[in-house]
Amino acid sequence: MLFEDRIFYHMYPLGLCGAPESNDSGPLFQKEEGPVFAVGNEWIDHMKDLGFSGVYIGPLFESSTHGYDTRDYRRVDRRLGNNEGFRKWVAACHEQGIKVVVDGVFNHTGREFPAFQNLQEQKWDSWGKDWYCQVDFNGTSPLGDPFSYESWRGYPELPRLNLKNPEVVDALMDVVRFWVSAFDIDGIRLDCADVLDFDCMRRLRRETEQMKPEFWLMGEVIHGDYSRWVNPEMLHSVTNYELHKAIYSAHNSHNYFEMAHTLRRLFGEYGLCKGAVLYNFADNHDVDRIGSKLACKADLLPVYVFLYTIHGIPSVYYGSEFGMEGRRTGDSDRPLRPQIKLSEMEDGEVTRLLRRLAHIRQSQKALIYGNHVELLLTNRQYVYARCWQNEICVTALNNDDSVSEMDIRLPGEGKLLKDLISGGEIPVESGRVHLKLQGHDGRIYQVK
Repeated sequence: MLFEDRIFYHMYPLGLCGAPESNDSGPLFQKEEGPVFAVGNEWIDHMKDLGFSGVYIGPLFESSTHGYDTRDYRRVDRRLGNNEGFRKWVAACHEQGIKVVVDGVFNHTGREFPAFQNLQEQKWDSWGKDWYCQVDFNGTSPLGDPFSYESWRGYPELPRLNLKNPEVVDALMDVVRFWVSAFDIDGIRLDCADVLDFDCMRRLRRETEQMKPEFWLMGEVIHGDYSRWVNPEMLHSVTNYELHKAIYSAHNSHNYFEMAHTLRRLFGEYGLCKGAVLYNFADNHDVDRIGSKLACKADLLPVYVFLYTIHGIPSVYYGSEFGMEGRRTGDSDRPLRPQIKLSEMEDGEVTRLLRRLAHIRQSQKALIYGNHVELLLTNRQYVYARCWQNEICVTALNNDDSVSEMDIRLPGEGKLLKDLISGGEIPVESGRVHLKLQGHDGRIYQVK
């Protein structure tokens, strides 16, 4: 499956570089490379060092504030640099074997987008009136326009595009074609995919397959049957919010049954998404940091061991590799999207763990392609194997405060277990093995 073997790093560049909250259209960063991409190679080196082979970059289109209120689809936001700088940055990523996926904000625009500005100026004579949903000249908008319109989730700053209008869809296909040809991007994450028009997504799949072989489409979907979006006609993957919730909830409530149930529901023999490769994450730019969500921060270790050893594509949100915390405040997401200077960050336990986990995942095909086999499940202990061809890897998690000892019957005919994190070995006797895990621990074993 496409991108199944990738490990993703998730950047929110406007926050990462400490960009101004508002884009005043001034000559902010008009040099060839902006604040992210001027030091881009250090971020590329950072990703490479931690074993990331893909990067998902949050909104890049020229916008007015937070990045999702687009005003120019063909320009890198001037607060981040310019098109040529980003083109070189993508090329540098490719040299290091890192795929580049960017945000596609196609559900709505900002009010400074040309079509909306034309609607404001020309009203019923505007070519832009058919670009947006439910434009009504018998009403008024919350922001004082002499017409009403549909907006995303009731935010009037984000007028919703009419994706039933062929002219709009044609224009968006041209935008994607531009980003592929100008920057050689490898994929798009579709913002608000859960409310996008299905016909539009089908067309996007057909046309991107012609633009670039193995172009990857991933959608932002929170609830529902993910197979409605992930199928041969539409998207390759979606954001696995269902598993995200299970990860922190299971650790905080000492209930590994929740994680196991979620895996069965999604990927089991009769799972909703059997065969699909979903985008798995512990946190992102829209939710509180996993370091803040966990009742016990020591559980970061079993959380990431789990994330790197289950079916799907693991993703780490920028800053979380340093154990960073962050919570939303009121209606503001900015605490989740802080500025980071790599020169001021130091490796910690989480950083070292992620570096090791990436190496393990890349070296063990069973952790990428293997079938999931449950070996032991209690409220606080979870042991499972991934089996692929002649390879077997066993993951053991302990969410208890105290040491846990477990007797496990293994699949296959192995003679010993090699601890891929510590390097130790454990003998196998008559197909059984005795495991001893410290509190809040996670281990990965290779059956040999």
